[in-house]
Amino acid sequence: MDASVLDDRGNFVGGLARNNFRILDNGSNQPIAYFIPVQAPAQILVMIETSPAVYLIHNQHLVAAYALLDGLAADDEVALVTYDQSPREVLNFTPDKSALFQALGGVQYTIGMGDLNFYDSVSGVLDWLGPAAGKRALVLLTTGLDSSGPARWDALVRKLRTEDIVIFSVALGGSLRSHPTTKPKSRPETAPSGGQETAVTPESSADSFANADRALRELAAVTGGRAYFPNSEQDFVPMYHEIATALRNQYLLGIAPAHDGQYHSLSVEVLDASGQPVSLPAKKPAVRVFARQGYLAPGP
Repeated sequence: MDASVLDDRGNFVGGLARNNFRILDNGSNQPIAYFIPVQAPAQILVMIETSPAVYLIHNQHLVAAYALLDGLAADDEVALVTYDQSPREVLNFTPDKSALFQALGGVQYTIGMGDLNFYDSVSGVLDWLGPAAGKRALVLLTTGLDSSGPARWDALVRKLRTEDIVIFSVALGGSLRSHPTTKPKSRPETAPSGGQETAVTPESSADSFANADRALRELAAVTGGRAYFPNSEQDFVPMYHEIATALRNQYLLGIAPAHDGQYHSLSVEVLDASGQPVSLPAKKPAVRVFARQGYLAPGP
């Protein structure tokens, strides 16, 4: 699995060795059979919602997408997909960032009422990507709203448990959303560990956004990514800097998987010289570790 280790300022923590990590599989310590620091280019697919709700805030929407280009390295490849009722490929993977810039300028938004199939669109994009070697990331610029029922959400989570891709969710909407518990300046949020899903269904406007927030956090947590809730245009630059840093600087860790056909929860910890998890006196982690929540074990 890929693991990103960032300090409390969002900077990559380098120089760690195998003995600085501990991996728990269903709560049990597992020997690390493979370890290597990795700094390599990534394939990043940007998926943009084009619903009427986003059209109302499309200036903020485009600022978000343009800010992403500033955080990418020259050898990173990018692609662009838009969605409302279904996903549409706009640009296939290319290292030419100017091509993405031009494609973003031509994005068409939907006007009028219609279904918003966020979960199925993400699932369709995963099918389009298919299996591939190397680092892959899906950056979602979305409200997170979805018109479908809980079954579609459950199907998406099951699929993500078998995929090797990291999701970074960027919540669009700004003032339209309500985040009583969101940290200021778009600090990343993740769902509670343990692999528990929350069914997300459309209700009132406030409830729909609250459920959308939970969905975006869970998609990030399941895959070892992050969910961001920017409050203003100024939040995007540091946010995308952190995404780019996490993508290019990772540790590749491996354990021997179980062979019971069951889902296994995973937890990755960074240890100090005495073998204890790194922490600060104020009960705040000195580092943040981002890795996928678990894996579906092969059969016996």
